[in-house]
Amino acid sequence: MLAIFMFAPVAMAAALPADPLGSPMWADHARVLFADAPVEFDRRVVVDMPMLAENQRVFPVAIDASALPDVKRIVLLADLNPIPVAIDYAPTGAAPVVSVRIKLDQRTPVRAAVLTGDGRWHINGAWIDAAGGGCSAPPVSRVKGDWAEHLGEVRARAVLVGAEARLRVAIRHPMDTGLVGNTPLYHVEELSVWRGETRLGSMKLWASVAEDPAIGLILPAAAGDTLTIRGRDTNGREIEGRVAVQAAP
Repeated sequence: MLAIFMFAPVAMAAALPADPLGSPMWADHARVLFADAPVEFDRRVVVDMPMLAENQRVFPVAIDASALPDVKRIVLLADLNPIPVAIDYAPTGAAPVVSVRIKLDQRTPVRAAVLTGDGRWHINGAWIDAAGGGCSAPPVSRVKGDWAEHLGEVRARAVLVGAEARLRVAIRHPMDTGLVGNTPLYHVEELSVWRGETRLGSMKLWASVAEDPAIGLILPAAAGDTLTIRGRDTNGREIEGRVAVQAAP
């Protein structure tokens, strides 16, 4: 398995709860991700996804942790992927809700891990049936050959519902895993959303996010507000886009 970037293993002080999914990688990932923090399996973390991956290159997952208090981080991982972690989202001013599309390399548990302000991790997920190769197949844009012409382009739409904007962001990027011959690891690694000088949410991404990342967030806003999306990929390319919040039709 490839290393999970940005996390350092620490010896655990407390025994892990038994994994209801029976994953062979649960204990290893938990030691790396959660260190000695308390962990519990919690149905208040809602993970909405198909039980069968029709396309292992583009698998949609939506996470809603709004039933938990004081959410600090939302981590999405697929246990048996060669790059297990997909995103690590900090909703600093946003709702604790996120949607994204990921790659699946084989049948695997897909989980959300949510850290609350009391230092406890809340976990939920399910086994997903998937054909092999989602992480080791070349991106469609590289096969077509047009990826460089559109690299880093941002498209976004924000629609106001009550006092919150439903933001959908799409970024053109091949999200190379480094597992395809002669193609090095290359992906969007940071993304944040701002309203003026206020950062509403920030996210770390790994190459197991699907090509041309499409991310959904829920943010406090008013009609006419401008949201700014800023990011960076692993080659240092800066990504930026702006979108005006529109009233719902």
